[in-house]
Amino acid sequence: MSERLYDEAILAEAKSQAGAGALECPAVRVEADNPLCGDRITLELAGSPARIEALAHRTRGCLLTRAAASLIGRRAPGASTADLRAAIAELEALLTAGTPAERWPELAMFTPVRAVRSRHDCVLLPFRALAEALDRLEGR
Repeated sequence: MSERLYDEAILAEAKSQAGAGALECPAVRVEADNPLCGDRITLELAGSPARIEALAHRTRGCLLTRAAASLIGRRAPGASTADLRAAIAELEALLTAGTPAERWPELAMFTPVRAVRSRHDCVLLPFRALAEALDRLEGR
């Protein structure tokens, strides 16, 4: 595996642990894991079907998973659910087609992961947990 996967932006985001912790009264709680590598996240949301008021996560995993969870923890509170869904789609497009992200330019830190398909799930795990949490919050 290339060491360039862990550039300064990813290291700094993983270290910041934005949003780490738990909410006192979450509207939604989602647990997700990657059984192949042991990455695991518990993600909690408070808000309405239209907007996220608060988000917290407890994440155990590699630097890529922790950086992705921290980025969500930093950007999701106050965001609309539509914007969050668009960010999820942008990350998937970045990893599969190399399409640059516009809504969340910070997603560009994950560009080197595109070349290492086996690590896509590490980055996507927190975003998939977010998508599931949004589905539950919206009553889908």
